[in-house]
Amino acid sequence: MQEHKTDILKISLSAILLIICAAVTHFFELPIFLTVILYLVPYLLVGLSVLKGAAKNILNGDIFGEDFLMSIATIGAFIIGEYAEAVFVMLFFAVGELFEDIATDKSRNSIYELMDVRPDSAYLKLDGNERKRIDSKDLKVGDIAVAYAGEKFAADGIIISGNSFADTSALTGESLPQEIGENSVVFSGTVNLSGVVEYKVTCTYENSTVSKILKAVENAPDNKSKADKFITKFSKVYTPVVVIAAVLLAVVPSLIFGDFSKWIYSALSFLVVSCPCALVISVPLSYFGGIGAASKKGILIKGANHLETLTKVKTFVFDKTGTLTNGNFELEAIHPEKISETELLSFAAAAEKNSNHPISLSILSAAKKCNTDIKAAENVKEIAGKGISAVIENKHVLIGNEKLMNDNGIDYHECHKNGSTVHIAIDGVYEGHIIISDTLKENTVSALKELKTMGIMSAMLTGDSEKIAADVAKKLNIDKYYSKLLPLDKVEKLEEIKKSSSGKVAFVGDGINDAPVLKIADIGIAMGSLGSDAAIEAADVVLMNDNISALKSAVKCAKRTQKIVKENITFALAVKFFVLLLSALTVQNIMWYAAFADVGVMVLAVINATRSLKMK
Repeated sequence: MQEHKTDILKISLSAILLIICAAVTHFFELPIFLTVILYLVPYLLVGLSVLKGAAKNILNGDIFGEDFLMSIATIGAFIIGEYAEAVFVMLFFAVGELFEDIATDKSRNSIYELMDVRPDSAYLKLDGNERKRIDSKDLKVGDIAVAYAGEKFAADGIIISGNSFADTSALTGESLPQEIGENSVVFSGTVNLSGVVEYKVTCTYENSTVSKILKAVENAPDNKSKADKFITKFSKVYTPVVVIAAVLLAVVPSLIFGDFSKWIYSALSFLVVSCPCALVISVPLSYFGGIGAASKKGILIKGANHLETLTKVKTFVFDKTGTLTNGNFELEAIHPEKISETELLSFAAAAEKNSNHPISLSILSAAKKCNTDIKAAENVKEIAGKGISAVIENKHVLIGNEKLMNDNGIDYHECHKNGSTVHIAIDGVYEGHIIISDTLKENTVSALKELKTMGIMSAMLTGDSEKIAADVAKKLNIDKYYSKLLPLDKVEKLEEIKKSSSGKVAFVGDGINDAPVLKIADIGIAMGSLGSDAAIEAADVVLMNDNISALKSAVKCAKRTQKIVKENITFALAVKFFVLLLSALTVQNIMWYAAFADVGVMVLAVINATRSLKMK
């Protein structure tokens, strides 16, 4: 409220002066010029900025704005001798503007306070144990920085020394501290809660996760919803029509019935109540509040248009690995044909050692645990969606799924165990397979059940085998699933689902391998993507808390915000239509009603819009 102190003072002083003017003119008969001067003081006190705004807009070619309507109406009221009403209307308009500013600031500050996670400085480790305090902007990739207890990490990095707990709530909405230690990844803006830790900077602040989140939130108001765009177009057409109607109301009846001043008064009242500020202000404010409320829960929505789309989603399509499952694969079994388990694992690890795929990492991890000798590999080629080809000890090795085996005419066989089957062939001969298993994410079953109760269908797209896909779909009670899909196959399947769906289709993926599918969905949602550049850039919504249950919260927040927008539009138009009708019928003292109708409706709409800031 401190920043609005001057406005509050002006409004209060103007109201007091208006009362004094009304009392003086009631008890004393003053000359017209003195009466005008008396009322001009409170009028200009609150109305000078409006008059300047109208003049500035006219010079810029934007004639029919709310400042113009209020200026014309109140100046007209002065001309026909309705001085008190002119001041009252301008005073009420100033009150409405004040409410608007306060509500907008509250909405904006709720986001900026939430996202005000940038640390101003950092401790840079120099030679030995010497540490120097520098601006966080000056940290470079490869620098070693130190975070003390209670301090924020100044940049994204990897812990190289120390153990602690990190508060990630500013990014994820998750209140439970995360344990961190050597090799743990940390993100700029998260808070080191306990011990002293040293971390190697992997990404400067300007390119960090939190910086991209901030930019996405700041740019969110630019992505307008359909309702928002409609109100903008509506006001551009509506306002000139109203001005023309007011002119006709002033001229035509006066020519027929006479009493020109009476019809001028009605026309001026008509102008006051016609101002569309309640709609122009409350609609974007509602969406901005909804985006802020979602951010507090770790749900980053990039614009009002995406918030609106969420309300129409009838089908959620999920990627499997890393979205519905943890993506932490573990070695389940090794089934060799003629060679030993150790040798089969050694060939597999050699081929996979340069891949970052979760299955590859699990095979390498298993090989290291078993102290398996990892052979040298040459001519390693990754075959998208199928596997890897490599030369190991002068032998041609193929490791991958059944598609790879079929393409090369390898006679393989399936395994009775559930999990991802990695087949291995050496010099064209099938030598066995390795089973890698994954586990469902916590709360996944209950989250999908909650979506189903909201009337939302679910589908799953995966590159895994029919057997694994069927097993996961059954456990999660997924309506439809599609298996053995390459990245481009997922795009085609999603297009098919969009055509058959009764509403909008959302795709939920990890945001890295699924970027093309995220882009073509009606709304792309990146799941569990903290730190992923692809997620933040490709998705329309990012669930920073790696919790699929947040989908229900996102949909509920969107529907609640949309409900508030519809309430404001309906309420504002209904009241305005009623009072416009009254002003056209020349009800006495209608300008007072007009002022209440315009500013009162705006204040109520703004107050209602601020409800979107809160999310249960």
